[in-house]
This record gives sequence, C-alpha cells and structure tokens, in this order.
Amino acid sequence: MNAAAQKGHNQFGDLPVWDLSDLYPGKDSAEFKADLEQARRLAAKFEADFKGKLADMTRAGTLLSAIRDSEALGDLTGRIGSYAFLQYAQKSTDPDRAKFMGDTNEALTALSTKVLFFELELNRIPDADLDAAIDRDPELARYKTWFADLRKAKPYQLDDKLEELFHDKSVTAFSAWNRLYDETLSSLELDVDGETLNLESTLHLLSERDQAKREAAFKALAKTLGANSRLFTHITNVLAKDKEISDRWRGYEDIADSRHMANSVEREVVDALQSAVQDAYPRLSHRYYKMKARWFGKDRLNAWDRNAPLPTSDERVWDWTTAVSTVLDAYGRFSPDLAEVARPFFNSGWIDAPTGNGKLSGAFAHPTVPSAHPYLMLNYMGRTRDIMTLAHELGHGVHQRLAAAQGPILANTPLTLAETASVFGEMLTFRSLLDKTTDPTQRFALLSSKVEDMLNTVVRQIAFYTFERKVHTARRQGELRTEEINALWLEVQAESLGDSIIANEGYEVFWTYIPHFIHSPFYVYAYAFGDCLVNSLYAQYEKASEGFAERYFELLKAGGSKHHSELLAPFGLDAKDPKFWSLGLSMIEGLIDELEATAPKGTAAN
Repeated sequence: MNAAAQKGHNQFGDLPVWDLSDLYPGKDSAEFKADLEQARRLAAKFEADFKGKLADMTRAGTLLSAIRDSEALGDLTGRIGSYAFLQYAQKSTDPDRAKFMGDTNEALTALSTKVLFFELELNRIPDADLDAAIDRDPELARYKTWFADLRKAKPYQLDDKLEELFHDKSVTAFSAWNRLYDETLSSLELDVDGETLNLESTLHLLSERDQAKREAAFKALAKTLGANSRLFTHITNVLAKDKEISDRWRGYEDIADSRHMANSVEREVVDALQSAVQDAYPRLSHRYYKMKARWFGKDRLNAWDRNAPLPTSDERVWDWTTAVSTVLDAYGRFSPDLAEVARPFFNSGWIDAPTGNGKLSGAFAHPTVPSAHPYLMLNYMGRTRDIMTLAHELGHGVHQRLAAAQGPILANTPLTLAETASVFGEMLTFRSLLDKTTDPTQRFALLSSKVEDMLNTVVRQIAFYTFERKVHTARRQGELRTEEINALWLEVQAESLGDSIIANEGYEVFWTYIPHFIHSPFYVYAYAFGDCLVNSLYAQYEKASEGFAERYFELLKAGGSKHHSELLAPFGLDAKDPKFWSLGLSMIEGLIDELEATAPKGTAAN
C-alpha cells in the first residue's frame, strides 16, 4: 500500500500522514546507504579540491564553482538529515528510530567537519578581492547578502582547529541534551482524572470548555512536570553554560547576539521590539485578561482559565475536510496562485496530522531541501485554533516552496522573516472566517480567539524572551536551582499577564515544557517580530491592495537573498522605525477595543 494513502482515521475524518518515500524508501534502503556514502566521498573531494585555495580562486574568478559544489553537498546531506529527523518525529519513543537518527547525525557531523573550513576560509579573503570578484560575476553577486552575513560573523570566528573541536563535540553536547529533552517530553504519561494521556493531549485540555477538565489537566501537568523538574533544570543549566562557553570564546558581547546574527537582524531592532511590547503590556494583555475575568464573572482568572474558551465561544469540532477547505479558500481569496502553491500539501503525503503517543508535540514545517519539498507536522484536534495552526504551518510550507528556487544557501530565510508567511496565512484565514460570520455572538468569539492568539504570539513570546535573558544572565553567576528558575518564570509571567491571572500552585514549573528554550535559545522573539510585521503588512494591504499580492510573492521568493530592510522597503515599512512596532501593536489594541464595545450581554459564566 502506498504510504501516502495510509490515513490516521478518527472523529475528525481521514487525517493524512507523511509519505517519506519522496526522500528515501526506508532507513535500511540501498538508496539511503548509497547517498550517505556519496556524501562522504563528496565531502572528502570538496576538502581536497578547495581547502587553502579559495583566495586564489577568488582572484582567478572561479570561486563560484566551489559555492555550487557546496550547495550540491548541502542538498544531499540535508536530504539525509531531514529523513532521519522526520521518521524520528513521528515516534520519538521508538528506540530504533532514535538510534537511526543518532547514528545519522554522527555520520553527518563527521563528514561535515571536512567542509567546515569553507566559510572560515571565505572570511579570510581580502574584502577588496571579494568585492572585485562580485563586480565581475553577476552569478556570484547573487550571494552578496550571504557574503555580508558571513562577514558579520568574522570577528567571532575561532582558529580552524577550535572550530572543528566545537563542531565535533556538538554530538555529545547540545545535540545530545536536545535529544534527551525531546524523548523525555514524548514519553511523559500524565494522569488526568484517572485517564493516562500524553503531553500534547493534556495541554489541549487547557482550552476545554469544562472548567473541571481544565483544572484537572493543569494539576496533572504541574505534578508530572514538577516530578521531572530536576532533570529539566539540569538540562537547562548545562545548555546555558554550554552557550556561555561558546559565547565567551567567540567574544559575543550580549547573550542573544549570536541569535541576532543568525537572524540577520540588528540588536537595536530586537531591543526596540522588546521595549515596545513590554510598554504595551498594560494596554494589551493586562487589559484583555481583566475583561476576560469580568466576562467569566470573576475578579481574577485561575491559570488554567487563561486560554479557556469564552462562555459564548463556538465549540464546534472541525473535521479535516472542512479545515482544509477553510484554509485553502482563505488563501485563494487573497491570491489564486497562493492556493495553488499550497494545494499539493494535501494530496501528496506532505502533512502528518494525527496525534499519537511518542509523536513530537506541537507543530512545525520542515523545509527539507530545495530539491525535495517541505513536510508539515500537526497534532490536529479539531479546534478553531487547530485550523489556525494549519494555516500557520502551511504558510511556512508555501514560503519554503517559493524560496526553494534560490538554492540551498539563499533559500534559508532568517527567522525574523521566516514567520512572515505563516502569520500572514493565519491572518488571511481569520479574516476570511470573520467576513463570513454575521452572528454577533460568533463574531465576538472569533475576535476574542484571535486576540488571544495574538497575545500568545506577541506578549507571551516576548515574555519568554525576557525569561530566557534572565535565566542565561543568572546562570553566568553559577548553577541555578529549580526554585530560582521557577521564581524568574513567575516574575516574568506576572509582569506580562497582569493582576487578573492567578499563578496557581504548580504554575511555577510550566517553563519546563517550552521546547524553544532548549532547541533554539532566544528564537522566540521571531514570533513577535513576525506578528507585528504581518499586522503592519496587513494594514498596508487594507490601505492599497492593488499590486500587493505580487510584491508579497516577491518577498517570499527572495528567501534569504536580501536583508529584511530591502524586502520591506516596497511596502513602505522599516523595522528600525519605532512607528513600525506601534502600527503592529495598535492593530491588536484595536481588536481589543472592538471586543470591549461589542461584548454580548450574559457573557459571564454560571
């Protein structure tokens, strides 16, 4: 039976599962083994052909051949690594899948050591020689932004042998701790009123209508996460120290500078975003949660009520077919071309939607490599929020498909702009649903749901970023106890959520299940950046839609070939301008204004 035809069937209909055969027929297949061996040969050849020769090649006008060989090798190793990770993501508790991924990662790390010299040596080429080569060759000039980003990293490069040591030890350093964390989360079993659930299903209950179920889920999370907090604390301490060592050796001034550099964004831009959102806490989250408490007939909300559906909310369960048509219709209303780029995801085995024991929690879009296609992972539970998650991850997938033509190096979009298409896809879907809703109660429910999503994307993620900064700063003074990390978490949560949310007993350990803290330190501000950016973009679209879709497509197709300032200029936007962030935040404030003005009578719960 073809893998693409296999379905995960439940009350939501036939949910699609991945067909990974587009990458390889299986982990023991001859094709996989042959490609891994070919990657080893190409890495050795790349080192023999180019190591120590890049400066001469630049002056001779032949540097482009090395870049193209690097991209070919990157596409091959990316395919290998993507397959190993994706089969693991489907069932991370399977020891055979875990071993396969671990062995594959070790093999890829070993062969990639041979090509580690490439970017280091590129940065030793005199600027005048490289600039002259770029001026002579239009094809080489395509990589100008990439060269500029490499140059920014030049002051933080180490001796080649030290770089090799850092690279080789990654397998037993952060990669190993990441894997331990993922497998621990995936294997958690939570007792919720006598029923054993996995983490994803328990977190889902926090948005249940039934207050008793929400409270039971909260207490189960608090108990199980608390029981494992010693391990999570140790992992956090080790990884924070690992990062501090790397930053110290490289000479980074600020604990988040390496992330900013990877994102191709200036520190002052992120600082301006953080300050703008923190200044807006009273007008956004504090105000909204005070209103929500009033709608529930309470002075304050328990922590398990923060994401509770409003008493007037629409509790429909959306089957998969309806979810798909809803998102594709929304995409198509904006641009038929956008819907066409999205359509193959739904009939080609590119989405894995069912929940399952051992499956990684949350959702993601994995770009794989330009010669293949992205894969989307969901844990679909039939809620309106799940439709928004589908719209979000599909936006990533569309972006990744459109940028693929840039090639393995330039297709990679900095994280700040990588959230643009995903959040824009959510906005399109929300606006489409809102336009079709005439009932005031249902419109109010949709608006409140969108506001909550925006608060979770902007306020919550900036609070996460602030928390990370506090943890990494404190770790530099010595190892942190669980109680100390808990205290930092509660401090930041109180600041961001306001007085209307109670930090119930057990909430202090809820930092432990946020995977971004482990996988990608300081990644989280990219969500807030993306949401505010999309709010500003959408405001421009509403003002003048003529030609907007064409400019938007050009932004997505550019991938990482241009700096964010260059990509936003056609829309009249500049992230360095304080008004940019004000415009994005004012859209959230406007929705809260509308909610306050249109709250239906009898909103309070019994």
